[in-house]
Amino acid sequence: MLKDRVDLQSVRRVLVTKLRHHGDVLLASPVFSVLKNHAPHVEIDALVYADTSEMLMLHPSIEAVHVIDRGWKRLGPLSQLAAEWRLLRELRARRYDLVIHLSEHPRGAWLARLLGASYAVAPDYAGRSRWWKRSFTHRFSMAKNPRRHMVEWNLDALRRIGIQPGEGERSLVLVPGAQAEAQAATLLAQSGLAESAFIHLHPGSRWPFKCWPAERTAALIDQLQRGGERVVLTAAPSPDEQELIARILSMVENPPVSFSGKLTLKSLAAVSRRARLFIGVDSAPMHIAAAVGTPVVALFGPSGELEWGPWGISHRVVGSRSHPCRPCGNDGCGGGKVSDCLVTLPVSDALEAARDLLAIQ
Repeated sequence: MLKDRVDLQSVRRVLVTKLRHHGDVLLASPVFSVLKNHAPHVEIDALVYADTSEMLMLHPSIEAVHVIDRGWKRLGPLSQLAAEWRLLRELRARRYDLVIHLSEHPRGAWLARLLGASYAVAPDYAGRSRWWKRSFTHRFSMAKNPRRHMVEWNLDALRRIGIQPGEGERSLVLVPGAQAEAQAATLLAQSGLAESAFIHLHPGSRWPFKCWPAERTAALIDQLQRGGERVVLTAAPSPDEQELIARILSMVENPPVSFSGKLTLKSLAAVSRRARLFIGVDSAPMHIAAAVGTPVVALFGPSGELEWGPWGISHRVVGSRSHPCRPCGNDGCGGGKVSDCLVTLPVSDALEAARDLLAIQ
């Protein structure tokens, strides 16, 4: 029995903070579900960066999503201070009893002190100051295991306060919403695509060292379409991803349907939910596909699939068998933003994985 477990009956409101990127935020979504399952009376809020908030909006276990806008830094010192003060007042008005901080961001320690919560949980990072450590009543082990998924690491925050997640309650949660569902339905209808009649392929990532070459992606599309499959390409509106899509489209025999730059994150999820299969690299869209229940073929290079792979869904990971150095976690070989283990990944391996998953549907 954990001696310092939190008495959940004494907790009315909880703030969970995840100040990271889109995929990281989505991988924290089970924390809200598990906490709500074990303490149905509790109101649970989230604090995330504004650009990642769609990952948690409409989550059935979340009462409110509070945001920090990275753009505040560009407003000037006085305007930034005013925005920060408004957020702090908003959070203090909620009178949280428990704060769960799921990253290394120093803001978590400040909030644990300034919000006056009875309990505060955070990772026990080695080398952090005594001030950091004393900001929290409970700290959970930060010794990440590369063979253990990040979903489980997030859930360790709950284990540390006495909540043991059950087998059936660790699923990712992402609700597209009515507007996104309608947009996806309209775009697919205009393209002559029925539900479960296409493959969703998202080749891009915000990190270039996680991307597969355009010529290999084009070759995969050609082979899928020769086999009678319909392919839908998606990409973020960023210049790098738009350039990648343009290169792919210039190389294919017959252009696939492209929704590149046309989708919000929610409508991307709605499109992915309707697909027979998702194919992509280690990226937020890969986690989105898993969250909405679509089988996934994931192309992995330097990042570790056991830690970051598709969660809770039928999937195949395609990784190099000729590079024993992977997963290395580096931003490309030698830090050069190009990962040999990924760019040399054979098209045949990705095609075989896709056919394997399609055959069992």
